[in-house]
Amino acid sequence: MSTEPMCLACGMQYAGPRDNCPVCEDERQYVPAAGQRWTDLATLRAGGSYRPRVQEQGPGLVGVGSDPKFAIGQRALLVQAESGNFLWDCAAYLDDALIAKITELGGLTGIAISHPHYYTTMVEWARAFDVPVYLHEDDQQWIGRPDPSIKLWSGTTLDVADDLRLINLGVHFAGGTVLHWPGGEEGRGALLSGDIVQVVPDRTHVGFMYSYPNLIPERPSVVRRAAELLEPYRFDAIYGAWWDAIVRSDGHEVVQRSARRYLAHALEAF
Repeated sequence: MSTEPMCLACGMQYAGPRDNCPVCEDERQYVPAAGQRWTDLATLRAGGSYRPRVQEQGPGLVGVGSDPKFAIGQRALLVQAESGNFLWDCAAYLDDALIAKITELGGLTGIAISHPHYYTTMVEWARAFDVPVYLHEDDQQWIGRPDPSIKLWSGTTLDVADDLRLINLGVHFAGGTVLHWPGGEEGRGALLSGDIVQVVPDRTHVGFMYSYPNLIPERPSVVRRAAELLEPYRFDAIYGAWWDAIVRSDGHEVVQRSARRYLAHALEAF
């Protein structure tokens, strides 16, 4: 079992022991008051405290995570597209039971991750299912455990399948990416956004932030560009990074309306 060190705060897995976690030291995350602490996947598996959580989140979308949550606590999404199962984002916890469950659902054809906070144990996932992991090259400096399974891509869009497209919006991180699935929601389209486009408690809007825990707003020029990039795409639902963080309808207008509101407030501040 894997003994590569994992940060307890953010879940990033590193290739070897280290004293610091660059992801936590960045202003978009934080080092906990108790200091930097470490574990590894073998210890988490052996401890018996964590168990897989696999639960439907929408039509053709299966949430994947752990109970209780570990580190940041995001859940991944298994996209059951016509082209095959594809994993969007990455949950830190992985054990034999979870591998067996996903294999039972049809395995994976690939993995893509929205931004570095969710890189976590991506190499473990890639090796378990023998698939590539697609990351935007603008965030390659944050890779904690290099591996041949990691495929860097550049530019604004990448089609990882005939029916799945990655779109680099640059929100939150320079490589911040969302996944558009036109076949989602029974053909009405779905946007899988991680927290690049953040689903907030008021489901009539979404949020855009540079740092969530430290409350640093995203730059207006970045938000404007993100809205412009998403304008041509049609999607009814938006699936965020957390369990049941979902905008169920009118997703395209929700994004555009939210960007207009954000920009109005941001420009008024100046």
